[in-house]
Amino acid sequence: MTRSVYTEVFKKTEAAKKEGRQASATYMRQIGIRAQWVKPWIATTQHSNFGEELQNILQEQFNPDTPKAVWCSDITYIWTVNGFVYLTSIMDLYSRKIVAWTLSKRLDVSCVVKTITKAKERRNITSPLLIHSDRGSQYVADEYKKATKKMQRSYSKKAYPWDNACIESFHALIKREWLNRFRIHNFHEAYCLVFEYIEAFYNTVRTHSHCNFLSPDEFERLYKARCKHSKSLAS
Repeated sequence: MTRSVYTEVFKKTEAAKKEGRQASATYMRQIGIRAQWVKPWIATTQHSNFGEELQNILQEQFNPDTPKAVWCSDITYIWTVNGFVYLTSIMDLYSRKIVAWTLSKRLDVSCVVKTITKAKERRNITSPLLIHSDRGSQYVADEYKKATKKMQRSYSKKAYPWDNACIESFHALIKREWLNRFRIHNFHEAYCLVFEYIEAFYNTVRTHSHCNFLSPDEFERLYKARCKHSKSLAS
């Protein structure tokens, strides 16, 4: 299924929400697709035992007033015929935009550090921000602390994914809406699919209820326009 077909299905399904589930099912049958089953959450993170040192500063406050104020990050597994690959993502909680992501063949701290470096470059970070993650070994390593030394680090409670619900939800979404529809053979195929979903659909096209049914990119453009308008009124 091509992205254009998938985008059309998504638009029709969104419109069908007002008509009820039966209409949504009808649209899906017409286009030849079916709903994807999502596995229940299973604890897979190797937690580090740092006790009270790792504080939950975010406290599930998922709606900052501005971009580049609060990020959240997580790693998820993607199955391929040749073995698992690992997707590390960083989300800006203001718009739910994925500001950086990395696909890697190994599950180690380097994939997290690389993703943080990308995010800082893309967002042109000049002021401190808060970054939230789980307590996985990659997020408590010295390399991670060095990469985030100018940031305020926040951590979920042990084995409690709801503290990082937004990025957990995104990783479930990319699998349910896209990756689970393919038999992925290798790293290259996985990379192309992730790129297509995030860069060509999720950030730019897919509407989000948090963003008043705009895409993350549109929601951030609206924020910039409001700021520009406020400055013009003040001058």
